[in-house]
Amino acid sequence: MTAVSKRAAHPGPVASAGTERGTEPAPDNLFGRARHPRNPISHAQIEIVLSRSVAAGSVIFAIQALPLMLGQLENRKPGSAVPIAIVLGLTIVAFVVATLVRRGIRTTAGIVSVVYLVALIIWPLVMHDSSVVLDDRPWLWYLCAVATSCAAFAFPLVWAIIYTVITPIAFGALRMLPSGGEAESLLAVLDTCYAMLLGGVVLIIIYVLRDATAKVDTAQFTALAKYAVAVRHHATEVERVEVDSIVHDSVLATLLSAAGVQNAKGAELAAAMARSAIIRLQAASGERTLDFETVPVGLLATRLRDAAADVGKFTVTQQCVDGLSIPEYVSEALYSASIQAMVNSVQHAGPAQSRSLTISGNDQNGCTIQISDTGRGFDPATVASARLGVRVSIRDRIISVGGVADVSSRPGQGTTVVISWPRAGALPGTDASSAAELRGAPREPADRVPAVPNVGRARGRW
Repeated sequence: MTAVSKRAAHPGPVASAGTERGTEPAPDNLFGRARHPRNPISHAQIEIVLSRSVAAGSVIFAIQALPLMLGQLENRKPGSAVPIAIVLGLTIVAFVVATLVRRGIRTTAGIVSVVYLVALIIWPLVMHDSSVVLDDRPWLWYLCAVATSCAAFAFPLVWAIIYTVITPIAFGALRMLPSGGEAESLLAVLDTCYAMLLGGVVLIIIYVLRDATAKVDTAQFTALAKYAVAVRHHATEVERVEVDSIVHDSVLATLLSAAGVQNAKGAELAAAMARSAIIRLQAASGERTLDFETVPVGLLATRLRDAAADVGKFTVTQQCVDGLSIPEYVSEALYSASIQAMVNSVQHAGPAQSRSLTISGNDQNGCTIQISDTGRGFDPATVASARLGVRVSIRDRIISVGGVADVSSRPGQGTTVVISWPRAGALPGTDASSAAELRGAPREPADRVPAVPNVGRARGRW
């Protein structure tokens, strides 16, 4: 019955979440792997936003540091100071390019942080005379926030915290040396605290946003998984309803007809019913495709009018159906359930002064079908639970497509079957919750006796 499940799962396949094409996978970093759900969406987006924000800040601070760097070259050894400045500048450029192409972002950010720390440590070693007091702060001061921001972006939390603490302290120690301007201790401490505070704020912002988006991705991943399970359960329930309907409407009715054959005409009728049952079983076991096409409600009304003429004794009325359309699989379910209700009326209601079928539009942009007779009626509470007519062929069949069927009858007062689609408050065509209703809702009493096969092409296309 796998093929039937493919048709039953009409809400369609569940699209898995994925990252934007070209984004760097979130788990990549220099020293560890971040824990994120598979194929994160929000996390990948926030990574791009954060990286480009840090890259923009890096460009601004690098431009600000450039004039001071050129002015301090005369106090430094050109053979080593210039290459260090070039290497640091190129790593910043590489980081900016990486954010634009979405490749190697964390790696280049980590390299910027490492190169900056190395340049800070060897600063006194590349001075012409380390005892000469520098007139201003070292130009590396303007890039301290860039380095700590890149570290916050590239490294795991523990390593990022260590870097954010050590790098400002190293710069504060340099500030108290002649090669760093020989600043007073208080000024050096203030510079250190300022750099540490700025780096800490950036670190907090980055990791708070990452944690929030990771939770969003996890919730989304869980929701998609639950939805996929719900769709599978729904498909299983719809398959069960379809199989039960075929057994009741065709197979069981055919067996009962064959058992009661008394003449050649009866045998011919039983043979025709058997052929019809075989065709329906073959159709159910064959490969089927999901059908999302819509058909006019007026066309359904025409089919019901033709079927009512075959059954006989029914007056068909249609009201306010112009311009209304419903999914084809819903139309088939409504058609089959209505046929079953009409056949039940003819077979079991006895003599009735009137029989009617009314199809009309409803407030849910769907349609409502009412089949009524003034026959003998029955007490639903006395119907054996083994009967399948109302429960399977009408009620469960309509519930499986997101509708509702109500059967009202009392002895001596006739019977009325009201079929509505969609169910009030349901989204047309996407009611995966109907499977849960099929499993958990109380069962209405079944029909009195098995019905004869459906009249007309209950499953064919028109």
